Amino acid sequence: MGKTVSYRRPDGQSVAGYLAEPSHGNGAPGIVVIQEWWGLNDQIRGVADRLAASGYRALVPDLYRGKVALEANEAEHLMQGLDFAAAAGQDVRGAVQHLKATGSARVGITGFCMGGALTLLAAVHVPEADAAVVWYGYPPLEYISAGRIHAPLMAHWATEDTVFPIAKVDELEQQLRDAKVQFEFHRYQAKHAFANETADSKNLPMLKHDSAATELAWRRTLEFLARHLK
Repeated sequence: MGKTVSYRRPDGQSVAGYLAEPSHGNGAPGIVVIQEWWGLNDQIRGVADRLAASGYRALVPDLYRGKVALEANEAEHLMQGLDFAAAAGQDVRGAVQHLKATGSARVGITGFCMGGALTLLAAVHVPEADAAVVWYGYPPLEYISAGRIHAPLMAHWATEDTVFPIAKVDELEQQLRDAKVQFEFHRYQAKHAFANETADSKNLPMLKHDSAATELAWRRTLEFLARHLK
């Protein structure tokens, strides 16, 4: 369904990405999809394909520049080598600008795990974004200038998440409320990466796919995106 494309960041550097488009691609709203710490793999391409099937032009920036991890230690190494500020303010912002320049009037951002943290950062640093959906990930909260978030925000959290503990989500919620951000948070009795259908194959005790939570979170996400982007 999708293809590899290349686009420019605000600083002029070129980034590759995976673009999945609906059959009626012209003028469809856009969404930038941000990978988990594994990289731009088949699972995250599948997320983009799913969004394309729902009528969005979905672009996944290749943040690791072609590298993909299969094991957690490789993924951690790649994530630690990532410049989060440049990923949000350049790679993701460039992707939003590219979708807008090529026909999408409105463009949202969504991301999972590490990509969820980057989605929150992008909500701060990408003024062109029209909506953002975070899946179980946040950066250190001192990096979130909540007063700069103007796009409506939705987030999905797992109450049994040991990677991104739920206690910090309560703090984040307060920060957003104090800044009068338009947001809605949803909590699921699930573990980290509950919406990743390959989570169980990683054989990591902190990850667990939950199909019921996934279905509910996706329904909420698609309703939210339709409201703000279509």
